[in-house]
Amino acid sequence: MSIQFKIFLYIIIVISAVVHEYSHGWTANYLGDPTAKREGRLTLNPLKHVDPFGTVIIPLFLLFFAGGFIGWAKPVPYNPYNLRGKYGSAKVGAAGPASNFFLALIFGITVRFISPESALYIPLIWITYVNIFLGLFNLIPLPPLDGSKLLMNFFPESRKLKQLGGSMVGVLLAVGLAMIILPTLSNMVYALIVGHQFLGLTF
Repeated sequence: MSIQFKIFLYIIIVISAVVHEYSHGWTANYLGDPTAKREGRLTLNPLKHVDPFGTVIIPLFLLFFAGGFIGWAKPVPYNPYNLRGKYGSAKVGAAGPASNFFLALIFGITVRFISPESALYIPLIWITYVNIFLGLFNLIPLPPLDGSKLLMNFFPESRKLKQLGGSMVGVLLAVGLAMIILPTLSNMVYALIVGHQFLGLTF
């Protein structure tokens, strides 16, 4: 990968992570909890969502030294007691990955209608793939990822996993798991959306 391409991927990771966190905040606000809005986090401004470890150190290290990628933004705060309706926390938790899958769907369907010769082709297939990967990564049921919130919401006995959320253990386990299983799983989802296997072309 060229340096320019790695920078492009990093920008896509950051933007996708920001949309992800904004979606959490928007959903919480829609359900009656204004915490994110009150704290200035209901915004698409990347500076409001930067997590030094997840938005800077990990993604840049993987991109430039390991040939892979992953990343996340600073979690948007919310108060589950303010949420209206059943399964409020689950809805807030699901909103982030759902936003990534939505972006992947929009850009992936667009890929179906443009020529591989187009200058947009390679950027669009990577935007699609990155969002699929990030969406699936966040569904891993390990704290502090969204998958753990969904698991604990529907299976309260799993809340003992919360102790992993206060350390880097959960994140490191999730990153390791992601590197092993998510490339294959992401390719399967990509093929369903785009209609062919992920080619991994670069510029």
